[in-house]
Amino acid sequence: MLYRENGQFKTSYRADQQIFPIAQDRIAVLLLLAFAFLVVPALASDYFFRAILIPFVIMSLAALGVNILVGYCGQISLGSGAFMAVGAYGAYNFFVRVPGMPLVPALILGGLCATFFGILFGLPSLRVKGLYLAVATLAAQFFSDWMFLRIRWFTLDTPSGSVSVSNLQVFGMPIESDTSKYLFCLAILAVVALLAKNLVRGAIGREWMAIRDMDVAASVIGIRPMYAKLSAFAVSSFIIGVAGGLWAFVYLGAWEPGAFSVDMSFRLLFMVIIGGLGSIMGSFFGAAFIVVLPIALNQFLPLFLGLFGISISTAGVSHAELMIFGGLIVWFLIVEPHGLAKLWSIGKQKLRLWPFPH
Repeated sequence: MLYRENGQFKTSYRADQQIFPIAQDRIAVLLLLAFAFLVVPALASDYFFRAILIPFVIMSLAALGVNILVGYCGQISLGSGAFMAVGAYGAYNFFVRVPGMPLVPALILGGLCATFFGILFGLPSLRVKGLYLAVATLAAQFFSDWMFLRIRWFTLDTPSGSVSVSNLQVFGMPIESDTSKYLFCLAILAVVALLAKNLVRGAIGREWMAIRDMDVAASVIGIRPMYAKLSAFAVSSFIIGVAGGLWAFVYLGAWEPGAFSVDMSFRLLFMVIIGGLGSIMGSFFGAAFIVVLPIALNQFLPLFLGLFGISISTAGVSHAELMIFGGLIVWFLIVEPHGLAKLWSIGKQKLRLWPFPH
């Protein structure tokens, strides 16, 4: 009975089109943000920050970018790891080569480098789609691996491609402690998520979804497929590039091209599939699932099997993790293609009607 809309009247189009039209949703989001910014830093331990919170926030940002391209525009991409790598190395070059370059502008410029890289490898989407487009974007992954290993200019003449950063600051405040790293990444995630939500609700978002549903019909009604597809690649690559910069600068500190391998691209795609295609909320659900599940399996799977007298090694746990991931992806594709976000939406709809049957 707490999730009812009784008495909530809309008196203008502006009120009817707001992001959270139900008052309970607005209150819940504000409380969640207050909890994330104020309560979590005071209660979480250093291990919790390093193992769960910081990876979850950065991966949510990257999954958000992938969801714009795959979920909203319907363009299959397997080059997300390459876009993260370009964003990371681009931000690194600006940060190191330009004297006094602040951290935030370096990350934005790294994201712009990923934007141009994404547009370049998004050009095949104008002619091909489906599996062929996936292979074309996969080429970006192999090209970026070769580029950052062989062209030493990008890594300041480091033979192995390994680079590192230190003494990070934002507005004169050092980004050294786990709490400051978490709050910095969370602030960027909140801003980008709000901008992305408004973007997909606007005219350009409707163009992306029209291209996703049927590109021929979209072109008939006046939507330009070239502009829609390349703009989706540009926005998606920028967000993924910024996430790559955060992953390298804030989470890793020192990295090499192997940190953004094809495994990263598949992980991001799994996040979108499990969380929910075409849903901003699904990006958060998928990132939380992928980040938390390995840790939960490492902690609880040996204990659970121990109840039945079965012992399992660390390698067995990692194999079980891969099998569970594969099984869950197949299950979601068959049972609920829209992922956890759809289940969340169904639950909210039930609450709006409960306890009445209809």
